[in-house]
Amino acid sequence: MSIRDLLTDAASRPLDAARPVFHGLTTEDAHRLPGGHGNSIVWLLWHAARQMDVQTLALGGGESVWRSGGWADRLGVDRGERDFGFGDSVEEVASLHVRDVPALGDHLAACIDALTGYLATLDDAALDEVIDDSYDPPVTRGTRLVSIIDDAAVHVGQAAYARGLLDGWRAAV
Repeated sequence: MSIRDLLTDAASRPLDAARPVFHGLTTEDAHRLPGGHGNSIVWLLWHAARQMDVQTLALGGGESVWRSGGWADRLGVDRGERDFGFGDSVEEVASLHVRDVPALGDHLAACIDALTGYLATLDDAALDEVIDDSYDPPVTRGTRLVSIIDDAAVHVGQAAYARGLLDGWRAAV
């Protein structure tokens, strides 16, 4: 298996992990803040997709999935093209309301498709290219891609955990 194939496989996994979160999920529960102050399921899934979209756009250029897919209107979320919730306060997290919760899965899938499409254009030399030398060690394209995938996996996992906190829900295995 090539490195690119491995990254593509890893990038696709957050969608598989997110699917059970949606099963039987009510709009009310999707927007609930665990403990009254944690990130809601909708915020976590929205952020997982948005950070992927924003960072893929930064690496590859072109148009964001957010804009090209009309996701702001489809989800009913009034956030800018480069906004992915980094640094959101509890109030900002609580104010993120998604009109069509199941469509969050479609949005995540579209962002994963954009990322895996971008990955398909890369060779090993592109993965080794330093894209940010403000860090020590400098960040390569491959390292940034792992970071994007890891962030999505972590936030989808948090959404699954938050889903599990709801009234005795158990994941189907």
